[in-house]
Amino acid sequence: MSTLVKITLAIALTLSIAVPFGAFAMGEKTKGRYKTALGINALLFFGTVIISSVFMFNGQASAAEAAAAGTGSIAGMGYLAAALSTGLACIGGGIAVSAAASAALGAISEDGSILGKSLIFVGLAEGVCLYGLIISFMILGKL
Repeated sequence: MSTLVKITLAIALTLSIAVPFGAFAMGEKTKGRYKTALGINALLFFGTVIISSVFMFNGQASAAEAAAAGTGSIAGMGYLAAALSTGLACIGGGIAVSAAASAALGAISEDGSILGKSLIFVGLAEGVCLYGLIISFMILGKL
């Protein structure tokens, strides 16, 4: 893709998000206008994504030839695996901490003597994130 096409697509994606909600913010804020703005936003955004995918996959095979030759394909998958292990572990840890910490705060407000027990559960939930980070360091160490 040429630079002009990339710049045009970036501007189109930005405008597809900004214009419907700008129009919603300027007018009367009702539920119907919000649904209309959200629908127009989705239509413009996904339309721009479809058009950009047509431009992106226009038959150039230079990247496919480089991947077939094996130059950088394995390292790219390793980096992707490291990113996914950290990212997904942190998302899971965040969900676990949100549930455990809110329950712990409620329990501590009723009985202050269970502070230590509740901190253990919150710490176990945070440990999931650290395990994901350790796995990503191990993956990056093998590359």
